[in-house]
Amino acid sequence: MGSRMKSKRKTLTVTEAATWLGISRQTAYQEVRTGAIPSIRLGRRILVPIHALEAMLSCGVDGDGLGEAANQ
Repeated sequence: MGSRMKSKRKTLTVTEAATWLGISRQTAYQEVRTGAIPSIRLGRRILVPIHALEAMLSCGVDGDGLGEAANQ
């Protein structure tokens, strides 16, 4: 047991995701509830997968899964 598993975090807390996105903590929790920010629940803890945030931002998804084209 001398070696530790070195792993890079793959999730953020909702508060960390809010900071990362530049939005308030309250808005982040609201967006998690509506499904606009992808999340997973482990018991009482809510985690936001980093890869899902990156994919959401790179595609311009606006919460309804249709992206910017739907707003034109």
